[in-house]
Amino acid sequence: MLSSSSATNGFIPCSSSSSSSKSKKRVFFLDVNPLCYEGSKPSLKCFGKWLSLFLSPQVTHTHPVVAVIDGERGSQHRRNLIPSYKANRCSSTSFSISTSPGHVGRFQPLITRVLHKCNVPKKAADVSPQLKGSSIFLVGMKSSLKTNLGKLLADELRYYYFDSDDLVEEALGGASVAKSIKERDELSFLESETEVLKQLSAMGRLVVCAGNGAVQNSTNLALLRHGITLWIDLPLDIVARDVSEDQIQFSSGSYPEVMDELGALYNKHKDGYATADAIISLQKVASQLGYDNLDDVTTEDMTLEALGEIEKLTRVKKMIEEAARPF
Repeated sequence: MLSSSSATNGFIPCSSSSSSSKSKKRVFFLDVNPLCYEGSKPSLKCFGKWLSLFLSPQVTHTHPVVAVIDGERGSQHRRNLIPSYKANRCSSTSFSISTSPGHVGRFQPLITRVLHKCNVPKKAADVSPQLKGSSIFLVGMKSSLKTNLGKLLADELRYYYFDSDDLVEEALGGASVAKSIKERDELSFLESETEVLKQLSAMGRLVVCAGNGAVQNSTNLALLRHGITLWIDLPLDIVARDVSEDQIQFSSGSYPEVMDELGALYNKHKDGYATADAIISLQKVASQLGYDNLDDVTTEDMTLEALGEIEKLTRVKKMIEEAARPF
């Protein structure tokens, strides 16, 4: 059994009596804040300590663990579960389990993934007030990763999510009708896209997954300037995986043909993508996290990168506004 003297910051034995621990199983309280943070900063080392504790022989699968996920009214949850929370909370300096780099290193991908999942809500809470309701437009090749990123970003920022392609299709009477109109009268189709963007850009607190029409002419690009634009930059082979689930977008069937078609689309629109305020690159995120496989990058990883770029942009905007004020 892990004695109360060796309990770390965040692990709190519900029973403090050493005599009773011999006859009863001890319950450990897993507190997410010290799990992920050292003070106010995310800490990989701190998480590594916790992972080491779980993998050590001192805590077995027979020990019940109560986990409380941080969020709204997190402190109240703690008080309800353990009334003597503060009294029983022990200092992390008494933690004595080895946390050598080798011991933690092999679990680093798992540690980083959990940290990012915990950090996204915190980062969003920091960024949201700085946005002041400005909408966010995501441009780039259509993909499930771009869609999932948009939805998670909207959810964490308490924004509304829209896909401009879906709205255009709905306005024209459905996906097949929209495809037919686009092939028969591309100018009319582009006018529909512009009308949808006009309506969206006039609103606030939106995350919009914008179709390629949004970067196809100067009118639409100007509408994107009403908010913050992010280019979600993905390798074409990642985008190609979604094509089989979206046959209405591509007429080709074989992989080489699909890749050729995607390459042509990318070359056609890349200059428009490049007008975005910031680039969220899948390959860059993978490199920063030390991932050899791009598939290891999660939606949370990409969202955290997007929030970081949004934060930088809002700070620059604030500096410019302050510099423009008369003395």
